[in-house]
Amino acid sequence: MSTIKGNLSARDLEVIWHPYTQMQTAPAPIGIVRGEGACLYDEDNNAYIDATSSWWVNIHGHAHPHIAQQLAAQALQLQHCIFAGYTHPPAVNLAERLLQVLPANQRRVFYSDNGSTAVEVAIKMALQYWHNKGQQRHKIIAFKNAYHGDTFGAMSVSGRSVFTRVFDNFLFEVHFLDVPTPDNAAEIIASIAAQQPDQIAAFIFEPLLQGSGGMVMYDRDGFEQLLQYCRQQQILLIADEVMTGFGRTGKNFAMEYMQTDADMICLSKGLTGGSMALGITTCTGDIYDAFLSNDKLKTLFHGHSFTANPLACTVALASLDLFTDPACAVNRQRIHDNHRQFLEELRQMSVVKNARLLGTVLAFELVTDNADGYTNQLADHLHRFFRAKRIMLRPLGNTLYILPPYCITDEQLAAVYESIRELVSQSFIREQRSKENKEKKESRGAKINKY
Repeated sequence: MSTIKGNLSARDLEVIWHPYTQMQTAPAPIGIVRGEGACLYDEDNNAYIDATSSWWVNIHGHAHPHIAQQLAAQALQLQHCIFAGYTHPPAVNLAERLLQVLPANQRRVFYSDNGSTAVEVAIKMALQYWHNKGQQRHKIIAFKNAYHGDTFGAMSVSGRSVFTRVFDNFLFEVHFLDVPTPDNAAEIIASIAAQQPDQIAAFIFEPLLQGSGGMVMYDRDGFEQLLQYCRQQQILLIADEVMTGFGRTGKNFAMEYMQTDADMICLSKGLTGGSMALGITTCTGDIYDAFLSNDKLKTLFHGHSFTANPLACTVALASLDLFTDPACAVNRQRIHDNHRQFLEELRQMSVVKNARLLGTVLAFELVTDNADGYTNQLADHLHRFFRAKRIMLRPLGNTLYILPPYCITDEQLAAVYESIRELVSQSFIREQRSKENKEKKESRGAKINKY
C-alpha cells in the first residue's frame, strides 16, 4: 500500500473540513502521529500535554497498552455483527458490567454510536413511552445554555446558541429553565407548573455541570428539589452523562450526588476511554416494559449499522477494567487536590473571575471588555498562546478549563498551571485588550467610511 509523503498539516488543508472551525481564518492544524499517557506527539516528536482529554474522551491516557491489547485480540475474533436478531459476548458482557456500576434502577442497555445519538435514543424512548401508554405527553423541558449534541433532536433540547442558530426554525419546541442557584428553585418549579406538567414527557439535563455551555456548575440542592418535583409529576428524567460520566465530577457518575435517580442515562466519551466511538442509553425496567407488546407498532424503531460494534464494546470493557481499578480513584483525587490548590491562586488574580472546581474539572473566565461566551474573540488568542506552549487547552470563548486524563502527572499539571500563570499576567491581558479596542475602532471607522 502506497503512502503519500509530506507534511500532514499541509496535506490536511487540501482535503479536510474540520469541526467547529472557520477554515478561512483558523491556523493550520498540528499533525499528531502518536500518543502516550497524557501527551500527544507531532511529526517532529514534540510533546503536547493533552489538558482537555481530546474533547473530554480520554480518561486513561493515549495508546494505553491494556486497551490496545484487548482491541487487537478482539479484531482477530469478531469485528462486527448485525445486532438485530444476533448478539455477541462483548455487547452482553459490557451491558452486564455497566449495570453493576450504574444506579440500581437502570435495567436495560441500548447501544448507539456517540453522545448525540445516545441523546436521540433517550428522547425517542421518552416520547414513545407515553405514546405506547396511551397518554398525550409531548413536551420536553431542558436547561438554558444546555448542549446535548449536534443532531436535530439533540439540538432541539440544547439551548439556542451559536451551535443551533442557523437551524433554530427547524427544531421542535422545548421549554427552557434557568439552572438552579441557591435562591431560584421555587421560581423554576413555578415555570414548569405553568407548562401543564401532565403534558411534559421528559426533563433532560447535564447533571451538575454544563460542558459546552461554558463549564457551568450549578446548585446541587436546588437541582434536587427540581428532580423531586418532576418525579412527583411523573416527568421522565434523562441524565446526559456523556461528559460527566466515568469520574469527571468526582463521583463515578454525577447523578450519584443526587437522591433522585434518573429514568434514562446517556453515556459516551469516557465510555471507551476515548479510544473508539460508542454510545449507550440505559433505562429503567418500567420504560423497557412499555415497549413490550404483540403490536409491532410499539417497537422502538431505532438503530445504527454499527450498533454494539464488538470492537467498540471490547474497548469499553477494557476501559471499565481500568476505571474500576482503585488506582483510578486515587488519581482522580490527586488531580482534584492539585486543582484545589491552584483554584485558590486563581481566585487572587484580578483578571480571573468565577473560578470553580468539580471533581477533575477546573474552570474560570478571563475578564475582557467583550461579552462572556463561546464567540468571545479572546478564544483565538488563547488557542494560539497554548499551542505555542505545546499544551492542549481549547477555550470556550473566554472560559478556560482543565479536564485532563486521569494519568496526568503532577509535573505535567504544574506545567499547565504555569502556562496559565503566564497567560493571565497583566502584560498579556493588556495586549489582548489593546487588540480588542483597536478592532473596535477599526470597525467603527469602517462604518463611518461606508457612509
